[in-house]
Amino acid sequence: MRILIAGLLGGIVMFIWGVVAHMALPLGQVGINQPVNEDVVLVATKTGLPPQDGIYMLPSFDMAKEHVPADFEAFSRKNEASPYAFIVYNAQGKDPVKMGGNIARQWASDTLAALVVSFVLAFTLVSFGRRVVFAGLFGVFSWLTISVPYWNWYRFPFDFTFASLIEQVVGWLLAGVAIAWWLGRAPRGTESVGARQVRGI
Repeated sequence: MRILIAGLLGGIVMFIWGVVAHMALPLGQVGINQPVNEDVVLVATKTGLPPQDGIYMLPSFDMAKEHVPADFEAFSRKNEASPYAFIVYNAQGKDPVKMGGNIARQWASDTLAALVVSFVLAFTLVSFGRRVVFAGLFGVFSWLTISVPYWNWYRFPFDFTFASLIEQVVGWLLAGVAIAWWLGRAPRGTESVGARQVRGI
């Protein structure tokens, strides 16, 4: 129960921080620009992409032809001469004001992540400060394993990637404060075996 409550508190803090980061601070908009002619681009997606939700990278290449030297060389030359686009495409539009499902899923995601962090902190560390720092390192870990590969392989903008680092680290430091505070409330008699072992080292 102690870990569950810590995870719920951490999830709430992380969710609130996400709202602040994206609604009150510019972190959520860093690296996202406005098109010169949006309508032209939207029409082009309808005519140039199949009516199937998915991710599209332009220029594109059929990997079934990767062993055909002429096709691969042509693809290489086209990449050098053309712009690049990474497109997350939904053929069916959606009202951006109707965010009930998105909000619920984000809260659930933050809470599940905070439960993982709470479980690790409860069984490995006792010091309040160390728990907070370790929670912040979870933010660094998630950034290194998700955002950096997107920057490296899919050419996500560096400023967008760096803003993600700030969002993750600050968020998990704040969530770590809530988690560490609650875990530290436990009486000594109910302290976990793992934590007592670490204390004795």
